[in-house]
Amino acid sequence: MHTPDFFRKKVVVVTGGTDGIGRALVEILLSQGALVSTCGRNHDKLYQLQKEFSSSCLHTMVADVSSENDCRQFIESTISVFGGIDILINNAGISMRALLKDATTEVIKKVMDINLMGVVFCTRYALASLIERKGTIVGVSSIAGYRGLPGRSGYSASKFALQGFLESIRTELVDDGVHVMWVCPGFTTSNIRHAALDKNAEAHGETSMDEGKMMPADECAKHILDAIAKKKRTLVLTFTGKRTVFMNRFFPAWADKLVYRFFFKEGKLIK
Repeated sequence: MHTPDFFRKKVVVVTGGTDGIGRALVEILLSQGALVSTCGRNHDKLYQLQKEFSSSCLHTMVADVSSENDCRQFIESTISVFGGIDILINNAGISMRALLKDATTEVIKKVMDINLMGVVFCTRYALASLIERKGTIVGVSSIAGYRGLPGRSGYSASKFALQGFLESIRTELVDDGVHVMWVCPGFTTSNIRHAALDKNAEAHGETSMDEGKMMPADECAKHILDAIAKKKRTLVLTFTGKRTVFMNRFFPAWADKLVYRFFFKEGKLIK
């Protein structure tokens, strides 16, 4: 694991820091002496964060990352408060659970706007500061960025696109000394499944997934921060995640069958 003082006094931006992995990242970073800036769409949850932690070390702002103007204001306010940005963790994201034949196109668009364009907006406006400080850009991706998942076509598309975007700018930024990476948490206890969009682009609100078998969000956050400190290229977490990536790369037809069996019971999609 990284030394406890690695993040001390570093300015770290975490989008979507009010729930799940994002919240865990914020809490651990603050405990390690980082200056943290985070955003979310829920004012009450951000207020709770502010109440729990020192306001001098934590900057929060209500923002929807699918809005370019919100992202610009969030990044600019962070630089105004803390003087710059050392690490940008693009964590905010949303999932979906609907077969394409049942879903409206609005579902796909909404997922792409949040999961891809939110990263593009925040990264673009933070880029000058990150280049100046030779910082790090992180994208929280998913196993769905390596393997398309049924009932989550828009989500998979957004994560494939995210990884392509990050790989492109990683090469662009080699001479600038900016490190770019993505992490794939696998199945983690998180609000993302409860907030997942249904076929009508509305929050589903429940999940049949057994969260007792998933990696806790704080454990996932520790792995992510360790990977950042070690400047890893990518990080794939959980045995299931590693196995899925391996199988899809070397045995794609077999992976098709295994993924189908996992997500479908008696011909119906597990939600």
